[in-house]
Amino acid sequence: MATINRFEDLEIWQEARRLAKEIHILSIETDLKTDFKLKAQIKDSSGSVMDNIAEGFERDGNMEFRQFLSIAKGSAGEARSQLYRVYDCGYIDAQKLETLKTDYEKLSGRISNFITYLNKKDYKGNKFQ
Repeated sequence: MATINRFEDLEIWQEARRLAKEIHILSIETDLKTDFKLKAQIKDSSGSVMDNIAEGFERDGNMEFRQFLSIAKGSAGEARSQLYRVYDCGYIDAQKLETLKTDYEKLSGRISNFITYLNKKDYKGNKFQ
């Protein structure tokens, strides 16, 4: 695996950013825009995925990074659950639900794979050098 120097270079962060933007677009282009609590919840959870990846990376410690990746994975699950609520309220159709749900499942899998990769590394991070 190539050395990553910035969280912006992580493909999982890039994908989390793309999905957060998709959720934002839903929040302004559908009737979700008037469901203020659900809109805030799903925007927060989708944003939390990318933010926790970034924060963990910036901590400069492998163990902390893995912990924040785990939190990011949890936030991806939270966003996926909220998508069902968005669908059940009639704000999106079944096709949009399936597309976004699948994208979040793939992202969760990629985060999980990255955690597994980091678990196998002896490197502890810059803060421990």
